[in-house]
Amino acid sequence: MKRVLVTGACGQIGSELVIRLGKLLGNGNVLATDIKRAPDILKKHGNFTYLNVLDSHMFAKEVVDFEADAIFHMAAILSASGEKDPQLAYQVNMTGLMNALEVSRRKGVQMLITPSSIAVYGPDAPKLQTVEDAPLNPTTMYGVTKVAGEKLLQYYHIKYGLDTRSLRYPGIISAETPPGGGTTDFAVDLYWHALRGKPYSCFVKEDAALPFMYMPDAIKAIIDLAKAPAERLHRRVYNVHAMSLTAGDIVASIRNHIPDFRVEYRPDYRQEIADSWPASLNDAPAREDWRWRPDFGLEAMTRDMLDRIKRKLSD
Repeated sequence: MKRVLVTGACGQIGSELVIRLGKLLGNGNVLATDIKRAPDILKKHGNFTYLNVLDSHMFAKEVVDFEADAIFHMAAILSASGEKDPQLAYQVNMTGLMNALEVSRRKGVQMLITPSSIAVYGPDAPKLQTVEDAPLNPTTMYGVTKVAGEKLLQYYHIKYGLDTRSLRYPGIISAETPPGGGTTDFAVDLYWHALRGKPYSCFVKEDAALPFMYMPDAIKAIIDLAKAPAERLHRRVYNVHAMSLTAGDIVASIRNHIPDFRVEYRPDYRQEIADSWPASLNDAPAREDWRWRPDFGLEAMTRDMLDRIKRKLSD
């Protein structure tokens, strides 16, 4: 992995991934791409160009011109946004991934790594310590596309020998970028509202447990997986887990620092999505095969989140 192209580089994970890859490989060896206008911070840590992942010819041209040997395919429509327009979610998530796989196969890209999600699970999966091989019967279009995407990664690995890798992310909490239409966006919103001194109306129940991960750990996980020797990997897709939290847990942690933070709970359609997902993941294969370990728990995350958001609000 020497020259990397990142799709969806303006997204919640992609934007921070580009910065970390730029520090790891050198800014000139990272090409950030998206259909959105790049923030200035991205331009400081890599090259940037417009790329619509649905345009296979444009995709191939950028890969060839940049001489990319690895692709981090981060472009996707997330769960809550996908339920508002499931046809668009299918088109972006499936056609975009197929184009990434095909350009990798045809243009000699050595590795394609793309995130999957806990959205692959449905109501019939175990709620606690859910393993990779639990039933995959999602109730959202996002989840459907992620299941199909995992199977495509496996197919291209078996059929063409392409080094495909993926991890199933839990909910991601970040101080650097706004939520991107996911069911777990409430976790990020809680911190911003608390520091702005505003009450928050939470769209999930107070006691609904979900798996979460702080963004620095999310970036660490995907880069560690990409760097892992191929001979150590026994799967194409791995669960990764950091902490299982309820909205109430996060609120209590915030109130240790901002005691008068007020929250009311008004569950909407996103609660139904959350109810279909596990409360915790079993990530033993990731810990065994490529030594995955998270660095952040709830209290460490809350302190760091509040510090980062304070700096942003004071700029």
